[in-house]
Amino acid sequence: MMTSPIGKAASWVTPALSVLFVLCWSSGFIGAKLGAADAQMTTVLAWRFVVVSVLLVVVGALVRRGAAPPRRAARVYGHQVVIGALSLFGYAATVFWAIGLGVSTGTTALIDGVQPLVVAALAGPVLGTAATGRQWWGLLVGAAGVVIVTWTDAASAATDAPWWAYLVPLIGMGCLVAATFLERRIDSPMSVWEAFTVHCVTSAALFAALAIATGAVVPPMQLDFWLAIGWLVVFSTLGGFGLYWVLVRRVGVTSTNTLMFLMPPVTAVWGAAMYSEPLTWTTILGLSMALGATWVVNRGGRCGGERSDAEPSDMAASYDAPRRMRR
Repeated sequence: MMTSPIGKAASWVTPALSVLFVLCWSSGFIGAKLGAADAQMTTVLAWRFVVVSVLLVVVGALVRRGAAPPRRAARVYGHQVVIGALSLFGYAATVFWAIGLGVSTGTTALIDGVQPLVVAALAGPVLGTAATGRQWWGLLVGAAGVVIVTWTDAASAATDAPWWAYLVPLIGMGCLVAATFLERRIDSPMSVWEAFTVHCVTSAALFAALAIATGAVVPPMQLDFWLAIGWLVVFSTLGGFGLYWVLVRRVGVTSTNTLMFLMPPVTAVWGAAMYSEPLTWTTILGLSMALGATWVVNRGGRCGGERSDAEPSDMAASYDAPRRMRR
């Protein structure tokens, strides 16, 4: 049977979004270091989410063209507020904190890269899906790569981060995992971008309150600071977190989170090029293991028949269509 041009085009949508997601998510670790050079963490994060929230609200109003926003029950907004507090506030705060403590961008990304293993372990009891034997082997190899690179960075003479700083990214990873499973457990009528707007507004309020409480709300007037904010808004927030939720709804939790194994290689090379961070043979070994694990896990397709909210034939509709009610 011949495939229509539309079908061929649709088959490239998810791979293209996956590549863009990896690049945008990896940019967040670089942007964290870029922003921390000119201001405190709370200042950078507060203005990052204030700017992106204003953009999303304005664009949403323009799209509706004066129509009243859809009415939602308070619990619907409450669910998304909790998800936003975990996935954006919790995750972004810990990434910036770890990098500020001296953990390299590549190692921070790789510690977060253990997330696919955690997701695969929890997907069975929480979502009723399970990884295959081959996928478990791939996940374990990827986790071993995390250990190798983290140990190398922690033992490096150039590293001045305290030992406990390497636990901070694990906290952020746990926040994102919790938010992801909560999102998959609820039946929300919100589209991806409507929910994402709530996430960003929630995080903007939390970071703004934190910045005011610590006396760090006034931004520096240097051009570099606002360039870093622009980087974080466009690439890390809209591109990284936005595409994360799009892919979760398109291909499922496990398949999306397996892409996290690709973040460390991209981030490590990026960090070495921009900040001369060390790239030793053990780091390369660990990164190679992470790449191999990604290939092994994804070669088997979606774990345990994990279902996405959109089939390939209606992928485009998943961007703005409300979630179909689960059985």
